[in-house]
Amino acid sequence: QVQLVESGGGLVQPGGSLRLSCAASGFTFSNYAMSWYRQAPGKEREFVAAITSSSGSTNYADSMKGRFTISRDTSKNMLSLQMNSLKPEDTAVYYCRARGPYYVYWGKGTLVTVSS
Repeated sequence: QVQLVESGGGLVQPGGSLRLSCAASGFTFSNYAMSWYRQAPGKEREFVAAITSSSGSTNYADSMKGRFTISRDTSKNMLSLQMNSLKPEDTAVYYCRARGPYYVYWGKGTLVTVSS
């Protein structure tokens, strides 16, 4: 049974930091490219960051570059997203996604609220 379980969301003040985690199980984590997406209230889901399965190369949406860092720990089947210098517009539900040769899996999301 495939599971992607996000955690680490919460309320943070503007300028603050949060670290999101995504625990993966039920598939061969090392074979899957992993990414984070987010969906703000009333908006479409958008790409945040991605990391490849092999080389660990990373890619970010322009508005996240320099503030967010994606990483993976294959030994723990864990994906992370370090978010710094958070802004109110970063408020959204953040989703973990796994993309393999044949399947794409999604987690249920974790809510991040940036507000004073």
